[in-house]
Parts: sequence; C-alpha cells; structure tokens
Amino acid sequence: MARRKSDSPQKAAMREMMQGYLKENDISIKSGNDVNSIMRDMMSVLLEGALDEELNEELGYSKYDYRNKETDNSRNGHSQKTMRTSYGDMDIAIPRDRKGEYEPQLIPKYQNTVTQDMEEKIISMYAKGMTTGDIEAHLKELYDLDISDSTISRITDKIMPLVKEWQERPLQEIYAVVYMDAIHYHVRSEGRIVKRAVYIALGIDMDGKKDVIGMYVGENEGAKFWLSIINGLKNRGVQDILIACVDGLNGFPQAIEAVYPKTEIQQCIIHQIRNTTNYVSYKDLKKLMADLKMVYAAPDEAAALEELESFGEKWNSKYPKIYKSWSERWATLSTYFKYPNEVRKLIYTTNAIEGFNRQLRKVTKSRTVFPSDDSLLKMLYLATMDITKKWTGRRRDWSQIRAQLEIYFEERLEKAEF
Repeated sequence: MARRKSDSPQKAAMREMMQGYLKENDISIKSGNDVNSIMRDMMSVLLEGALDEELNEELGYSKYDYRNKETDNSRNGHSQKTMRTSYGDMDIAIPRDRKGEYEPQLIPKYQNTVTQDMEEKIISMYAKGMTTGDIEAHLKELYDLDISDSTISRITDKIMPLVKEWQERPLQEIYAVVYMDAIHYHVRSEGRIVKRAVYIALGIDMDGKKDVIGMYVGENEGAKFWLSIINGLKNRGVQDILIACVDGLNGFPQAIEAVYPKTEIQQCIIHQIRNTTNYVSYKDLKKLMADLKMVYAAPDEAAALEELESFGEKWNSKYPKIYKSWSERWATLSTYFKYPNEVRKLIYTTNAIEGFNRQLRKVTKSRTVFPSDDSLLKMLYLATMDITKKWTGRRRDWSQIRAQLEIYFEERLEKAEF
C-alpha cells in the first residue's frame, strides 16, 4: 500500500485548520454536496480577505492603522454581491471606499462569476455556433454581465495555440482509407467578403477508427495546394495511405501520386451520378439512371465496361457529355471493382466525410460571414472536438475488412511492419 507523502508546512497548517473548523462547527462530510458547501465557504472567506487586502493597497494603510494614513479617503463598509461558481452561488462582501474611487480588480465591477468558469461557458457557446454578439446578449440576459464582443473574441482566441497544436500533432504511420473533401464559407478579408474553402481529411486507421487528421483554410484548390497538404501529412508521420477517396478535387490525383505513388484513388461514385443528372431532362431521367446503374452496380470491371459501352451507344446521340465524363474519369471511378463488397462499401462514396461536413454546417448555419480565417478555424476546431469525442468505436465489420486489406496490400503492410 502506498504511503501518503509528508505534508508541507503550509498544507499541514491548512489540514489542522480544516479539522478544527469541522470539529468546532460539528460538520461531517457525507456527500459531494457537503464538500461543495465547505468549498463555497472557504472560497468566500479567501475572496473577501483578498478584497480587503486589495483595498488596503489602494488606500495605503490597513484597517485601524490610522498612524500610517496619508489620504483623505477611507473605508465605507461593504456591499453584497452574489457570485456564481462551480460550487454554487455564494454571497461576497465587497469593501467600499468613501470617495468611490476603489475598483476591485479581483472581481471586476460587472463580473459575478469566476473567470475560468465563464471563459469555459463562452468557449462552449462559441463551439455550438453562437456569434460573439449572440454570446454577449446571452450573458447579459442570463448573468447580467456586460462583456463586449471584442472581449469574447479575445477569450476564444486563447484556443488558437490548441488549434495549431492539433493541426501539427503526430499521426498514425499508415491509414487504410483517407477521405478528402471541401466545405465552403464566406469570410471578410481586407474589407471584402471572399469565399474560402476548408479542406478536410478524415482517416480510418488500421484499427478501424476514424479521426479528422487535417483541416485547412485555403482560397483555391489545385495540385500545388494539395501537394502542400499531403506533404504535411507525411511530415506528421503518415508513411502510407492505402486508398484515398475524393470528390473530384482538382489537382488531387497528381499531388497524392507525387507523395504516395502507390495509393489507390477512388472518386466518389455518388457525386459522379449527381453530376450526371445535371445534363438529363426529367422525362429521360428514370430510364437513363436505370441504364447507368447497370454500369456502377456491375459485378466486376469487365462487366461494367461492357455496360458503359452499351450506355454510350444508347444515349450518346442525346447526352454525349455523360459518356465522355465517365470514360475520362474511369481510372479513378472504377478502383472499387477490384475489391470485395465489404471494401467497396467503404470506399465507393465519401459518405463518411460528408456526414461530418453536415454536422459542421449544422453548427455554422447561423454564421453567414466570418470576420476572419482564424474565427472560422476556431469555430470548426471546437465543433470538431465536440463531434469527434463521440467517435469511440471502430467501423462495423472491420475485422473482415482488415483481413481483406491485408491480402490486397500485403507487401506494403509488411514494409510498414504493421
């Protein structure tokens, strides 16, 4: 059994004082509420003592020490203030001076809650998508606090180092699948409202667990931009990505081939189908989609190519762009055909990351324009932390999926000593 360390003189004195306090007042601790009550009393005594010392410093002399008094100002009793704390509400006696010049620094005039507690509340509200103006009004209504939106912004700015640390954190050595997608927002920049893309990378590791491994605010997508992102993943420890799933992002295939040349690329079939319908009149839509389903639902790639040719022969005269689009993108659209059904379901759509994006939009829907890139990133980071804390399990059927991946990517996984 471990022995308790010897108390420091300060801790020993406090222990003796607490034991005496409990004994003299016949107090027994039987529940968490009892602890809260005692902590509330202790905090009240400490705060009142600190405030009295603060006023001593302001006036230049201690209470009743009139010989050292060199001011015509003096004490003028106390005013009561109710403070809201994590231990419950408590009444504090705030000292006053005769001239009304004393402004408490420990508990500012319009503050009636403990700073850290309030900062946590502000950050929590920001994470739920509330604007700084909404938070300001909310604090005024609920707590009668006058906190400006600029102060709220400064409080939320305190998380920026955490955002940077999160963006640069080490990653797994290998990911089975990485989904890439973009979500767009409006941001103020140099007096103008501009459109910003937030590029998101969501990875599934070899244990079947998903995580947001990258989030980047940028202006334009392209090979150069994607190359910087993918190099960033490699610098953070990612040695290999087995399969990358994307929604036709410009420049992505070239960029990932430059960094991870063996990575398989799967373009989202669902997005390709949606883009296809842009060309089709309503009266033809049902028949055309039935013929197109014969392509993407084929049992293997050979059968799919035959169905694609049949589709072209039937519809090229009316909708030549559809066949052309599928043919030109076939190399990245058809990747999933080489795998069993369990892996196909994992990669032929980007539903995993789209679901995450929907949750982000739900949080940010009240924000039509963000004041800066940092404010956008702050909110998305906080929302991401809130969303991903529920991602505790692994993907369903992962044991079977992993066994299949280990067969198809045996050599690469062995090199990674995985």
